[in-house]
Amino acid sequence: MKNTILIVTALCLLAACSAPGPISLNENPAACADEKILWHNARQEQLKIDASGLLYQDSQLENYLNRIVARLQINSGCADISFQVKIIGDPHLNAFALPHGAIYVHTGILARMDNEAQLAALLAHEMTHCTHRHALKVMRLIKNRSAHMAAIEQTLGKIPAIRELTRVLGQTASMAAVNGYTRELETEADRGGLDLVVKAGYDPRQALALFKHLSREIELEGIKEPFFFGTHPNVQQRIENVSDWLASEFNGQTSGVTNGPIFRTHLKQLLLVNASLDLQQGRFAAARRGVEKYLQTHLQDARACYLFGEILRQRAAPGDSLTALKWYEKAVALDPSYAAAFKAMGMIHYKQGHRLLAQKYFQTCLGLAPDTPDRAYIEGYLAQCTINQEG
Repeated sequence: MKNTILIVTALCLLAACSAPGPISLNENPAACADEKILWHNARQEQLKIDASGLLYQDSQLENYLNRIVARLQINSGCADISFQVKIIGDPHLNAFALPHGAIYVHTGILARMDNEAQLAALLAHEMTHCTHRHALKVMRLIKNRSAHMAAIEQTLGKIPAIRELTRVLGQTASMAAVNGYTRELETEADRGGLDLVVKAGYDPRQALALFKHLSREIELEGIKEPFFFGTHPNVQQRIENVSDWLASEFNGQTSGVTNGPIFRTHLKQLLLVNASLDLQQGRFAAARRGVEKYLQTHLQDARACYLFGEILRQRAAPGDSLTALKWYEKAVALDPSYAAAFKAMGMIHYKQGHRLLAQKYFQTCLGLAPDTPDRAYIEGYLAQCTINQEG
């Protein structure tokens, strides 16, 4: 995934470092003609992304994310950007910001976080890219924009995991989400973002924790470091940088809020949704980690038990079918009307040659959900069960 969408990074906490201040749009308007065009294009691309059907719809969660941004913006020195955070339903650990303040965060990165302080670190980094006009600076450096964007689009089209999203990304969004920024601009975003995090009262150590989440994901999934970390300082280097800054610039600062319980309450439903997205892409290990994280605090949830069973059934490793049956049985014990769980148990028994049991579970499924969209599919299996019994 070396060329995947910009992986959002947790921020290196550096409140004491001197980072260049933000630029106001009202400052020397004549010099900002190209930026006004950039913003216009960004707004048009935002409309396209928002209408694409790729967004994860949860108004309460969106409001929560935007409250955090408002808390961070108080100390940004740039009140003329109207930040707005939205969520893209994608299990990869990515996020990006358009220059006018639209920030898009993937469900994948949200699902891997532990608390609000880590989320604040992520958002502050993206906000700093906007307030310090990084997209404008990069655009001014590119001499042949059309050729540059054509090369990016050609590369992205070959990456199955993000191909759907790239269909709706325009030039400005692709610049923000894919091409990334120079080493100097990323360092500036690290410093400026961390300044916002610390001034907002969050625990600075959580930025380091978020980097470590990214590092573990790379290791567990057996992937190369993604595009952002392949072009700029890699994850391990940033972990080392943050560790050094925490020890020196922050003198081992350990104060600040994390707001773990509040964060987990708002992210509860997203964990299962993202695990389902991981499962759809065949990312069984990632899907399992997501469900296990959810079950740590919601063990008596029929949906989570069913999803755990689905992960095992579809993975189909030795012993998975037997374990999957136990999770389906727990799901229906918690919710006797869970038709999908009965269907799944019918599928397992059918494949194992237990046609009478399969017939029983398929019939129960249709009895509970007679209007299920896959009724014809289930009836086909029921017919096969009957044929085998007669034969």
